[in-house]
Amino acid sequence: MEEAVTQSIMTEQTAARTPGRRLTVIAPREEAAAPGSRFEEVLGSALDGREWRRVEKEEELRAFLRERSKRGADEQEEEPLLFALSLGKTGINLEYIRMLRFLREHTNALEGCVGGALVDGRSDLYTKSVARELVFTANRAGCAFVGRPLVEGTKTLSNFSIVARNMDTDLLSAYKKSAAILTDEILEFKRPVSERPSLLVLHASSHPNSNTFALWGELKGFLTDFQITEIGLRNGTVSDCSGCPYKMCLHFGENESCFYGGVMVEDVYPAVKKADAILMLCPNYNDALSANLTAFINRLTALFRIIRFYDKALFAVVVSGYSGSDIVAEQLIAALNMNKTFYLPPRFALMETANAPGAAMKLPGIHERLRAFAAHMRRTLKVPERSRKETDRSARKIL
Repeated sequence: MEEAVTQSIMTEQTAARTPGRRLTVIAPREEAAAPGSRFEEVLGSALDGREWRRVEKEEELRAFLRERSKRGADEQEEEPLLFALSLGKTGINLEYIRMLRFLREHTNALEGCVGGALVDGRSDLYTKSVARELVFTANRAGCAFVGRPLVEGTKTLSNFSIVARNMDTDLLSAYKKSAAILTDEILEFKRPVSERPSLLVLHASSHPNSNTFALWGELKGFLTDFQITEIGLRNGTVSDCSGCPYKMCLHFGENESCFYGGVMVEDVYPAVKKADAILMLCPNYNDALSANLTAFINRLTALFRIIRFYDKALFAVVVSGYSGSDIVAEQLIAALNMNKTFYLPPRFALMETANAPGAAMKLPGIHERLRAFAAHMRRTLKVPERSRKETDRSARKIL
């Protein structure tokens, strides 16, 4: 049976132009629901001239991963994946749901992969929410994602209005070109590393009993070989973005400034430019990021007008009183990875549940998880050393 499944793994195509790495396209296809013609046209443009293979069923995904595991760990580094979803009108693809379940059950399945997502729908809803769920789940299974990893096509393609204008083309052509650009970025991705990484830590905590800040206090002790900058965005220090006209925002951005000035211009912008990674400390407020952290993301737009963050990693510590850490993590993915172009390392977020003051540091196994998360950050950001391999394996098991 296994041999038959392996042989059924998708269509394969050899590159028509300069050969390079082979791209694996995970394109769930449910029975009696063929992908739409626009989806196939855009995907065809993204794959044109490249060497690729296509996985369409959960059993094919299992076979692909079995084949991959036999190659050995050293050959699995940065294997390029493109998740391609055709959602139809309802936003539901049953074969995708089966694959999602498999990835949540096998949390090491995509170790060493780097990916992006193409999501096509026949509604103006669902594409972004499904993409957030997909990236979060694949990331938990070990997959990194390039900065701005999502190309989505809504029913009207109105989400491509600005892109089409900038490209001086029509909506569909902008969609196709964007998909091809994403594919190039996946295939060309190389993890940025540093001898002594610069880490920017952002929080909005002033409470001595903050569980989130307590976790950071211990995590920091495991990162003594990092250059760490901490900035607190407390009440009254950050005004939210008011949506200045584009030209005004661009004018201030070109001067690495913002209309409102303050701590964002004086401290945050220079620290973001210098950082190899940012670490967001995020207590769950009503299943959402706190107001000040949201304001930081919104105000980052002025700097984003002139600088892209593809070479900067995003990490997070998320603490919920009851539940919902996945919701907050997905908000970070959408805002900073999908929109602001920070790249997403595998397992980017440490997520804990603690309600009472001081409860986080009493959670079973918390010290081991913090140590493992620090080792994971080190592995992601630092120049690799052979001696770290055993530590890395242990960290993956814990996280």
